[in-house]
This record gives sequence, structure tokens and C-alpha cells, in this order.
Amino acid sequence: MAFKSLSPVLLAGLGAAAFVLAGCQAKVSRPPCPAGEVCLAYGSSQEPGSLDPQTSNLVDEFTIIADLIFGLTTDSPEGTPIPAMATSWETSPDGLTWTFHLRDAKWSDGVPVTADDFVFAYRRILDPKTASIYAYLIYLLKNGQAVNEGTAPLSAVGARALDARTLELTLEHPAPYLPELLKHQSFFPVPKHAVEKWGDGWVKPGRYVSNGPYRLTRWALGDHIEVVKNPHFYDAANVCVDRIHYFPTPDSVMAERRVQRGELDVNTSFQSNRFTRLKETMPDFVRAKNSLATAYLSFNTRDIPAFRDIRVRRALSQSVDREFITGKLMRAGQLPAYGFVPPGTAGYAQGARTVWAGKPLAARQAEARQLLKAAGHGPDNPLSFELKIANSPDTILLASAVQADWAAIGVDARIVQNEGQIAFAAYRNRDFGIGAMSWYADFNDPVTFLGLLKSDTGGQNYGDYKNPTYDALLDAADREPDAVKRADILRRAEQAALNDEALIPIYYVVNRNLVSPKITGWVDNVGNFHRARWLCLKK
Repeated sequence: MAFKSLSPVLLAGLGAAAFVLAGCQAKVSRPPCPAGEVCLAYGSSQEPGSLDPQTSNLVDEFTIIADLIFGLTTDSPEGTPIPAMATSWETSPDGLTWTFHLRDAKWSDGVPVTADDFVFAYRRILDPKTASIYAYLIYLLKNGQAVNEGTAPLSAVGARALDARTLELTLEHPAPYLPELLKHQSFFPVPKHAVEKWGDGWVKPGRYVSNGPYRLTRWALGDHIEVVKNPHFYDAANVCVDRIHYFPTPDSVMAERRVQRGELDVNTSFQSNRFTRLKETMPDFVRAKNSLATAYLSFNTRDIPAFRDIRVRRALSQSVDREFITGKLMRAGQLPAYGFVPPGTAGYAQGARTVWAGKPLAARQAEARQLLKAAGHGPDNPLSFELKIANSPDTILLASAVQADWAAIGVDARIVQNEGQIAFAAYRNRDFGIGAMSWYADFNDPVTFLGLLKSDTGGQNYGDYKNPTYDALLDAADREPDAVKRADILRRAEQAALNDEALIPIYYVVNRNLVSPKITGWVDNVGNFHRARWLCLKK
């Protein structure tokens, strides 16, 4: 293409336009903050689908819900469990009965929070009509699975109010990690009086009732969610931030610029391959730490017969170049994953790996071609399917690399991008060939990862993996009181799933946040839990 010279008049006009545009770009745009208040602008990767603790399931939803509603325990600044609605508790000698003593607290409408709100919540999440994707976590309570499967009444669940401020939980098996688990949204209470009045519509602004540091005041779909300090919160006097605006920020590069301009104080992600540049241009903003999370791919074994063949699953998994993806594409400290449970998980015995992990990539890809040929796939019958992903920058990079690796062994993977909420709805409905997802630990124990692959887990067992030996090992681990023996049983379970090529682990995730140096109280932690209750802004 040839280039024309520009006249001085046109050049001057363009210069003036650029000056005006630069001025517009430099202007900081953020919601007004009432006089005397401390306001926080908080960016997260995607629009929440729900703020109902018993029907939500994504990390970005949990970030907001955990600022609105408190369970029996909550996160300290370091991400460890501390008392919240429960001030103390006792455990029976056999570890099956836990008695929690609740503080004197109120919902944001002034109605007292009682043990009945917890009992109501646990029955509600287990009720088959609720169709909660997280109901399987409540199977820990006595009769929880039977209630969820409709073979026992709601009243049979092992949760009862001894009085208004005493809650008794009876477990199916000992769970010393219960205080960790109780931080999770699935164990949060819900306001019985509001849900009975409004049904599922109780989560709308004007109806939403919370017992945490904040209450919901506005949800402008696609724009932002606004919460303000809850005056009925039991520790309101020590909450610094008065008002928070949560903005969906799927475009991570634009979010990066908004943080740099002061339009956002926090953003919960940045593009991995910009890590080095950001450390140079915004060194005081970049917060990166190894996480309890694994990025992986899942097979739709329910609807695609080819994925029921272990030879096909192994060929696809072993042909992926994890070192290239982590070292050349991501470049933010991610580690190649040849197992599912990330290093650093409490109670974890290292050692489980895919059976082919030590082989060079070229040998693995040659073997993959032979496996596909043995399974009936080749030039005359190529394996073809849809690789469905959420449209985040890192996932797009990952998908393109995996697509190229599979093309090298004669596989045709067509990438289909969806907005995050739509992609995960498709995964739950099994509307995909292979899906790309990451699992962040709900609590710091190997079971938070390995429990996904139990045959009775439901929707979040995206690959519908089912192995009676695996299930039996997890059941045995649940009943093993010796921590060392339990860790070894869990390692054997993980190895069984890896031997079956139940999923394709890709890399261990690095938490990546951009945090303004004006923010105080932010503590990097492996769970990546940063509750707004602990944050403040320097003036």
C-alpha cells in the first residue's frame, strides 16, 4: 500500500484532535463518592449471574456475596478461617457433632439472625427444587445426600437449632477442615423471613437482606453493582470502606488502564503475558502469588462417544505442550500441571502424576497419533469436536495453543468463545465437546479438588467421570482419622483419576491482581480471598 503525504493544515487538525482525545482519555471517570465517605471501585472479570449464596458458583460472584453475607466462619486478611457468626464451637469426641454458639446479630433490615436461618439455608440448598450446583458440599451433613436425591425429607438433614443462638451440625463423617469449609458460600445462612416472602426474587435490590459488612443498594446489569456499609453489622465500627462499586471487567487490558488512571482501585485479574511489562510500568500495583487453583480441560463423555475411549483422552492430554503454554504464553509464574491437586494444598501428599509425564513432547505426540489410530481416527476419519471457552484473554491464548498441539496429531478442534456466564452454563448443561475451566479451592484441602470427580457430585463434574474404585478411596479418606494415612489415600485416588485420564490438567494458576498503592489491608494469600471488611484507602 502506498502512503500519501499530509498537508500542514490537515496535520495541524489531526494534532488538535489528538490533543483533545488525549485530554478525554486522561480524565478519571468513577462514580461520585458522597462527602465524608470512603469509596472503593472494584473490578472483577465478569458479570455475576446471581448473588444468591445457594445458587451461585463462580469466584467473581463469591467475591461480592462474601462482602454481603457472613457464615459461621469468615476469612482473615490472610485467608484463614476466623469466627464470624459463630463466636465459638465445640466438637464431640467422635468428630461428628459440632455445636456452634452464635453472636447477637441482625440482618440489614434489623431482624435478628438466628440458628433457624442456617437450618433453613441448608435445607434450601439441598432441596432438589433449588437445583444448586454446590449441593454436594452439604452432603457432609447427616442425610444430606439422601435429602438432595429426594429419598429423605428436608427435616432429616443434620442441622438443628437448639435455640435461637445455638446451632448443632451432625456430620456423616469427621471433617477437621469444617471451619475452612464453613467460609464457603454454600454454608452461608439466608434470611428465612425474606426468602419466604419473596421466593427466589429476594436477591433483588430493595429486597436483598444481608448480615455482613455491606448491603446491596443497586445492580445496574452490565454496568456495576453498588453496596454500602451495613449499620447492623456486628463489627460495623471497624469497617473503613463505606461504599463499593463492583464493575465487570472482561477486557483485562482496558481494566489495567482504568486502574492506572485511578478509575478502579482493584482489579482481580490481568493478562498473564503482560506481567513483565506491568512490573516495569506499574510495579506498585502488581500483586501475583501462586494459587490453590488448577487450569484444566474437561471432556463431554456423556454426549461424545469418542471421549469415552481412554486412548482418545490420553492422546489429547499427552499431546499438549504445557511448558510452552506456561513459559512462552502465560509467563506470569504458572507451573505445568501433570496432576490435579496443586502443590501447597494442606494435607496433600505429592506424587500423583499422569503416567506419561516424564516423556519428551515429541515422543508423546508420536504415541498420541498411534493411540488415535488404534481408536479408529486418522486422515480418513479425523477426530473433530468443539472446544468451548470463556472469552478471557488467558483462556483464548490457551485454547489457540492447545488447538495447534492437537492439529499436529491430526485432530480438528473448533474454538467457540462465549461470555463467561454463558460458557459455564453450557458446561453445566453439557453443551460442549471439550471445555476449558479453572478450579479454585473452596477450602484448603485436597477434597475440594478431588471431590469434583466423584460420581455423585453432579453438575460440576463436567466430564461425568465415574469410577467405583475412586469413589471408594474418597469415602475411605473421609473416615480415616490419621492425617498421614488420609493424605496417602487421597494421593492414590488422584492417581486413579489421572490413570483414567479423567481430565486434562494444564497448569497451576497464579493469582494476578492489580491493587492501587492507596489500598491498605490487602494481604496476598494462596486462596486469593480479600474481604472488603479489611480494606481501606489512604487519603
